[in-house]
Formats: sequence, C-alpha cells, structure tokens
Amino acid sequence: MEGVLVKAVPTKEPIQGRVLWFPDGWCPDGGCAHQRSSQWRLLPMEAVPNGGCSQWRLLPPRALPGHKGCVLPPLPPPLWGCSSPCVSLQSEYHYEYTACDSSGSRWRVAVPHTPGLCTGLPDPVRGTECSFSCRAGEFLDMKAQRCRPCAEGTYSLGTGVRFDEWDELPHGFASAATSLDSGDGFGDAVENCTGSTWVPLGDYVASNTDECTATLMYAVNLKQSGTVSFEYIYPDSSIVFEFFVQNDQCQATVEESRWMRTTEKGWEFHSVELSRGNNVLFWRTTAFAVWSKVPKPVLVRNIGITGVAFTSECFPCKPGTFAAAAGSSSCQPCPANTASGKGATSCQPCEPHSYAEPGAASCKPRPPCTDKDYLYTHSACDEHGETQLMFKWAEPKVCSEELPQAAKLPPSGGRTRCPPCNPGFAAANGSCQPCPMGSYSNGSGCLSCPMGTEPVLGLEYKWWNVLPPNMETTVLSGINFEYKGIAGWEVAGDYIYTAAGASDNDFMILTLLVPGFSPPSPVLEDTESKEVARITFVFEMICTVNCELYFMVGINSHTNTPVETWTGPRGKQSYTYVVEKNATMSFTWAFQRTPYHEEGRRYTSDVAKLYSINVTNVLGGVASFCRRCVPETSGSCAPCPPGNVLDHGSGTCRPCPSGTYLQGHPSDGLPACHPCGPGTYSNQLRSLCYNNCSVVLPLRGRILHYEFPALAAAAALDTGPAFTPRGRRYRHHFRVSLCGQQGRRAAACADNVTDTRLRVVRGYVCQATLLPPERPQGPISSQPISLGDRILGVTTSSTLDGITSPAELFPPGHPDLPDIIFFYRSNDVTQPCGSGRATAVRLRCDPLRPTPGTLSVPSKCPEGTCDGCTFHFLWVTAEGCPRCSNSHYRPIVSACIGGIQRTTYVWREPRLCRGGRSLPPQLVRPCRSMDFWLKVGISAGTGAAALLAALATYFWKKNQKLEYKYSKLVMSAAAKESELPAPDTCAIMEGEDAEDELVFATKKSLFGKIKSLTSKRLPDGFDSVPLKTSSGGSAMEL
Repeated sequence: MEGVLVKAVPTKEPIQGRVLWFPDGWCPDGGCAHQRSSQWRLLPMEAVPNGGCSQWRLLPPRALPGHKGCVLPPLPPPLWGCSSPCVSLQSEYHYEYTACDSSGSRWRVAVPHTPGLCTGLPDPVRGTECSFSCRAGEFLDMKAQRCRPCAEGTYSLGTGVRFDEWDELPHGFASAATSLDSGDGFGDAVENCTGSTWVPLGDYVASNTDECTATLMYAVNLKQSGTVSFEYIYPDSSIVFEFFVQNDQCQATVEESRWMRTTEKGWEFHSVELSRGNNVLFWRTTAFAVWSKVPKPVLVRNIGITGVAFTSECFPCKPGTFAAAAGSSSCQPCPANTASGKGATSCQPCEPHSYAEPGAASCKPRPPCTDKDYLYTHSACDEHGETQLMFKWAEPKVCSEELPQAAKLPPSGGRTRCPPCNPGFAAANGSCQPCPMGSYSNGSGCLSCPMGTEPVLGLEYKWWNVLPPNMETTVLSGINFEYKGIAGWEVAGDYIYTAAGASDNDFMILTLLVPGFSPPSPVLEDTESKEVARITFVFEMICTVNCELYFMVGINSHTNTPVETWTGPRGKQSYTYVVEKNATMSFTWAFQRTPYHEEGRRYTSDVAKLYSINVTNVLGGVASFCRRCVPETSGSCAPCPPGNVLDHGSGTCRPCPSGTYLQGHPSDGLPACHPCGPGTYSNQLRSLCYNNCSVVLPLRGRILHYEFPALAAAAALDTGPAFTPRGRRYRHHFRVSLCGQQGRRAAACADNVTDTRLRVVRGYVCQATLLPPERPQGPISSQPISLGDRILGVTTSSTLDGITSPAELFPPGHPDLPDIIFFYRSNDVTQPCGSGRATAVRLRCDPLRPTPGTLSVPSKCPEGTCDGCTFHFLWVTAEGCPRCSNSHYRPIVSACIGGIQRTTYVWREPRLCRGGRSLPPQLVRPCRSMDFWLKVGISAGTGAAALLAALATYFWKKNQKLEYKYSKLVMSAAAKESELPAPDTCAIMEGEDAEDELVFATKKSLFGKIKSLTSKRLPDGFDSVPLKTSSGGSAMEL
C-alpha cells in the first residue's frame, strides 16, 4: 500500500530515528526547510490489545526555536503501522455487541468479515445499554453508537427486521426436506424428498406440494420480548401447515397457534409473541393427495420480527417500491404504469407504448390489441325501457390500438327492449324495485296474495341486465393473490359470465351476500335435516383447457369454505346446496381458466355462465308466489305446529299419523306426510324416522325379535393403510351408530388440522382421514364427511330406495338366519353422487362375538366403497342375534328307567339366538317299564294260541262226524232206491274203513266246509249234501 508507515513500534511517545514512508507527492519538509521528518510525531488513533495492526496519525512537530512562521504542509491521511504482515481496513470488519452481562451492560467489538484474515482490530469499547433501541425508520450507527435516520430509498423497522424479497432465501433462512419418520406408526417413509423444499418466487416463498415434509427455518436472538408476523395463503386442507417456535432447549412454545387456519379471501395476517433469548422459527408443511389431486401450495411473505433491540443498517426498498423521504419505516408500491429499481426514491413513469402493473420493477411493451382484449355487456335500462349491447376493453387495458394490425373496439349494437324484472320485483321510476310486504310478482307487476295465503320469501335472479345490489364482483390475481378492484363478471341479459382478467390464471370472483333467513317454523333439535334454506343455481362452463369453477360458502364473514368444484367443460346443469345454519351467509363463485401463468390473454373465450340463482327463506326477501296457510283472526297467517301439515281442503292443520314424518320444505310449496321406511318409527313430533334398536322379523312361519341397544353407541373402524400415488400412507377412520338416540346421530368425525378448534361432522355413519405424523394429542384427522344423515329402513332385502347391498361382498352367513341390513343416506350432494352418499350396514349374528363385535369393510373394496358413493360394512356381533324363543331349542326324552321318564331341552345347533326365553327345566314323569309289557304280550299270545288250537280240534272232530253221517245216508238211500242208476263210487267199498276220508265230486276247504255246515243244515238236524250222478245229470240234494 502506498504511503504507509512500516517498522513502527506502537507507542504513544514520539518516534525518533524511524524510517517513514509518506504518500507520494507529499513531503513533511516541503514547507519548512529546517524541519526534518524525524521531528514529526505519531499518535495512535485506534489499536487492538494484541499488538497487531494499528492506525496512526502523523502530527506536525512541536514549535522549534527559530522556526516560527514556517508554513506547514497539509496533514497527510492516517497512516498504518504494523508489527505483523496483515493489514486491516475498516471495510474488512464490522462491529457487534457482546452478550449482555448480569448488569445489563455489553461491549462493542470489531469482528473481521473473514475470520483469521488479520489480527489488528480496534480495541473494544463499552456499548450502549442492552435495553437501548432505535425507532422505526432509524438505524444504529455502530461506530458512533447513535441512532440515525434511514436515507431515502431505504427503510427500517427500528427494533426489527423484515423479509419481503424472495428472489432467493434471505441470509439466515434454511429450507430442509424430510421424509416421513417410520416410527410414527404408519410404516415406511416416503422416499426421494431431497427436492421437496420451500421455493422463493420473488414476492413470496411457496411450500412443497408433494408428500414430503418441508420445513422453512430461521433463528433469531431477541434482546427483548418481541413478535414474529407474516402473511400467508393456505387454500387447500390437503396440506398440513403448522407454524411453531422453539427455544434454545428445543422446547416448542405457542402451541395453541401451531396449526394454521385455511384462507379463502387472499392473504391473511398471523402474529405470534416471542420470548427474549434464542428463538427458532419453523414453517412446516406436509402434503398428501388421497384423491390423486395435487394440492395448492402454502404461500408466505412479509416476514417481520421485532425485539432485536436495534438494526445496524437500513434495508433498501425492493424493486417496484420506493421511499421518498428519509426515516421511512416502509416502502410504498409503485402505481400502475410506473416502475422502480432497488432502493428507489421515486417511481419512473413508463413510456407511452409500454405499461406496468402496480408494484412492477420494470415496464413492458404494450402488445397489439386482439379480439380477446374486449368483452360485451348490456347497458342499464333507460327511461324508455330499452337497453343496448355494448363492447368495452377488458381491465386492465394493457394493449395498444395504435400498433399495426391491432383490433379495434366493435361498435355498440342497437337498442332492444329490456328484459322483465326478476321475480319479486317490479319496474318503478326506471328501475326494478322490490314488491311490498304481502305481495308477489313474476317480474311484471306486484300483486297482493289472496286471503288464506302468504308470500314465500326468497331471492330469485334469472334476468341479468344489471348486477343486483347485494352482489359484488372482483378479480383475485393468480400471481400475487392481491385483489385488483376490477369486475370479474359481466351481465349479458340472460346470464352473467366471467370477464377477461389481466392474466388467464386470475380468479374471477362473484359473491352474493344474504343477511339471514326466516324459516317458517323453528328448526327442531331432533330433526334429521336442519334445513333453514337452500340455494339453487344453473350454470355452464365452456372451456378448452383445464378450467375450474369453485363454489364457496361463508358464515358470518369469518370463513369461506369450498363446498364443490367443477373442472373442465360442463353442460348446462343445476346444483343445490342446503343451508343448515341461520346466519349471515356469503355465496361465492370463483372461476380460474388455468393455474399456469403466461403473459397475455389466450383463453378469454373460456367462460363460466350463471343463468339463474334462487335462494329460499331470505330474511327481508321478495316473493314470486304465495302458498296456503292457516288464517288467523287478525287476517295474517300462522304456520302449522310441529308435526302438522296443512289440509288443502279445509285450510286447517292436521297431525301426521303415526309411522309418517313431515318431509319437504315450505319453499317447495307445502310439506307432506310421508311413510317411514321398513323397521323404523316416527318420533312424537313427526320430524324424523328412527329405529329404536329393535327389529321384528317374520321368517319361515316364525317371528324373530331382535334387540340391540348396545349398538346405539358409535363403533370405530380404521381401515388398513392405503397409499397415495407418491406412497404416502393414510387410513380411513369410520364411526358407525346404528340406531337409538331418538334419531340423534351419535357418530362424530373431526377435523383437527386446519383450525385451532375442532370441526366436527355428525351422522349415523361418518368418515375421516388419518394422516401421519401423529401428535401428542392424537393423530391428524382431516376431511370429515357424513355417510348417513338419515335412516331409510331396516330390512333383510338387499335393495332399498335405490341402494343395493350385494351379499357377495362379504363371506356368506348362516343359511337359516339372514343378515339384517340398515340403509342410510347423507344430505351432501356431490357431482358423482347426485342423490347423496349412501351406506348399507349388514348386521350378522355370532353368539361368540361379544359386544361390540367386529366391524369390517369388503375385502375387494378396502376403502369401504367400490364406486365412491355407496359404502358397505359388515357388523358381526352377538347383539345381532335374535331373542331366543321356543323355536330355538328341542326336547330330548330319556328311556323309562325305574318307572321314571325324563325330558331335557337343549339349544338347536348352531345356536343363533341370545337372551330372550331361557331353556325350560327338565320334565320328569312316571312310566311303565318294558319287561311288564313283554310279559303281558307273551301271556296274551299264549292264550290266543291255546284258543286257536282248541277251535281247530273242535272243528276237526266235528268234520269227522259229518263225514261219517254222510256216508251212512248215502248207503241208506241206495238201499231204498235200487231202481235208480247206481251212483258213482258213493258207497264204501269193500276193504275201506268207514272212517276213511270220502272223495267228493267237488272238494272244499276247511273253511268252505264250515260255511257249508252252517248254511245247508236242514230242519231235522241233518245237512243237505249235493250229489252228482254218473250220467251227468243235475245235482241232487240230500
């Protein structure tokens, strides 16, 4: 270095006889010839204790005799003298404060930018008090240890820092990606997460959207208690977003603010208090895509931290902003068609043929106008009742009409007749005014409701000549998510459609505000449907790319929850949403042509159209028709009491009969009594049907009675792990409450991800998604939905009200006892499920499964549903068995032993009953043994045999006598009538025994002979015997 002092020993005494090098062109003797350089003095300016590099200032010699009046040369700049080879310049080090001691004091020390580069640094000096701080717009000058105002084009927070530029991660920030910890109970980790980090995108930093855990970290040491604040957009609950703070012991603080709320209306502000000392800030996201849909990222910007006590420098304004005055605490964005660079004190206007959006860093050349840069609309009706088709440039207008081949704005069309007013309104004073109370209108004129009727209040829009006063429209930027203050929807007579935004990824916003509702009767606490109103709209989507239309509902201006989304082209169709809470409501339609940002407008022909909007029961609404009601003496109408329906004939209220419930909403006309489904009963107020945990089932000539009160309490079922397309594990959590509770739905599923307070969904059957990682208070539960808001019936049939429960989905049950099936339907209507989600629960008997039993889903549909709309469950439990009756057991009769016979009753196997009737006691009765009856039988048989033998002997002897008599008669007759022809061998021949058997012409059996004896006996006591002559003549009777 030129002009430095070398070989100088640091001392406060003048140095004599040392060799000095001075700056070129300067000589200490130049103005005084008698002075020598050795007579100049060196005084230290700054030094460090280690004896390294020191800064010295050369002073003139003391006044010498005879040298008065000499002219001294100008003083040289400070010179450096070193006892080591290093050289320390002020640009090579900076100042910092040491940690505060117990007395609240600290020291200011110089710290080299590169450690070890040199050792000659300024000596430490006592610093300011630890509680010292500068005001906003000021910074602490460390050299002077005083607060100074920031220069123009810069700003400061005084006691804090702000990070609003995200072209890259600011100094001190770190982004890390981790896979799922395998120790959380959900199995293996998701691989390939090294690239899943927070990404800086200019004005903000964006989270990951894949199924990894990305963490943005920043460590800060606060000298006093402070805060951290930031703005964020969190539109998609498919990402788990948490912000938390840890101290230097890695202990989390502000746990109550850890889980962030979703946002629906642009950027939201979040602030957390910080403690004095070390604080590590964490922004952590974990995405999951259960339904194969890439979630929208979390965006964070404008991170500010206070409590650092001071800032040693001011921050330059980022490009697109400026600070015109010194001492600014913030920078202002540049207006439209102006731009600025970094650290600007003002914004420069763009050239005539260029443009810039608000907050732009540079101007862009204007493109030539095309037919996509203008749109059509209708003018308001004039005093003649006419309107005109008009064309206007889309806002903001960035194109130029003066360039070659630029499109020109088409001329306005001819004037046409204005459409009629919307229902409930009538033309008055050149505009449509609401009809007075007690009247109705179809749009042409107001008419009073007839006697015995009342107007049905609501809002119905189907003519779109002007935007209704309770509707507003705007555009939300798809780049920085700021509202632009321009119209996003335009009226077109028969419909309202989306205008052209500044970019194709802008959101076209349309909002309808409703102050509240006036239901005709109080909503009963036990009703299955808490409907107080409904909104129905007819829409159409014309798209060439993957456009999206969101329908969102807000309650009391606090939340704006998306309830339905349509993607791609859609034909003209209707959608209905049921309002279940009486509050100030907002209904919002948001249309985005494409999520990808490109310069210019390419898809302005992609539009969404709303043809009609109808909201019922609006507080202070208008009427398009009147309905029958119960007249009162005052002339007004009164609603029917709960459970009653208006009789059209008599005009009086009549109660719904037992077994029916009141269905329908007054907005549709008049409610009616409808029968309950099989196996259900109506409650006393006839507001719903329910099952009281009992069923009576006729089955094959017998009646089975079921009672299962233990199943009224909700049972839980967690399905096996499922995987998203990236391999993230999740589980479906179901809760089922079959019956009872007088129709009140006992199953509850919660969402504990997006809100600090739980959001609970109740129903007979509900579902939630469980996600890792698990927290100390339990697993993360997200996206709860109801699968059954009302019970349709309890039956053994596999089909009811269009819902089918195929038996083949589950293993077969017992053939003699069918499953009892509970059918439910939800009130939530979705695109794929036009009638709402449905659930079928099969209740199966198994006496060996104690309460609550086993709840399962089909093996081929492990998520509980095969089509996404109908869910199937099998509940096997002893509670599903019928009450035991006499048909469930049989008797077993024992042998007669010792004159006693026993009858024992046993259950039929397998036993398919429980409780009810118990087995009868054993029956004992007297009886006679088998040997007694054997003796009686033998005696009777012996007697009968003896009788038969006696009869046989008697008749045999009688027969011998008859034969003998017969032979005697024959011989006697032959002796008296010798002239007659000799009979053929009728006499006893010589040598024959008189007792020998006679041979007759016709032989008879023994019984035949007995018959002959009884029938042919003559009066004289002899038997007549027919004889046959030898000549063949007729027989002769003797």
